[in-house]
Amino acid sequence: MAGIRRIAMICAAVAALASCGDSDRQNAEEMLKQAGYDYEHGRYDMALATIDSLRKTYPDIVDVRRKALALYQNISLKKAQEELEETDRQLQEVNATYEMIRETVERRKAALQATADDLQTLTLMRIKRDSLQTRFDVQCAKIKYIHKRQKEN
Repeated sequence: MAGIRRIAMICAAVAALASCGDSDRQNAEEMLKQAGYDYEHGRYDMALATIDSLRKTYPDIVDVRRKALALYQNISLKKAQEELEETDRQLQEVNATYEMIRETVERRKAALQATADDLQTLTLMRIKRDSLQTRFDVQCAKIKYIHKRQKEN
């Protein structure tokens, strides 16, 4: 009799563990679905946070995590492309302004009329332009890296 009870308890424990696994898989898939929904609606940071939570909460559900990794890379790529587009727009505006200011300052220098404020304005605009150029270059490198990782997977 004790043997039968013991076997019944073991079977119940195994069934409980198996059902937890199914529940975990469903929860992980639901989180992945939510991340996909957020991605489709342009909420990239929310989608990335959901995927991070999924990876931490369900480390053993490999197939869902693999799908989440692919989605994570797509989200990161889309976000980086949009940031690059905005940086490029800003860089072009600042470049045009810098060139206009530089030409004005050069004319004033040639006429010996350039002031300290003129030179400071030109320097600050050059710093802003160089900063945006660096940001642009970093974003391009990030996009190349994401493409490389996607090809590896």
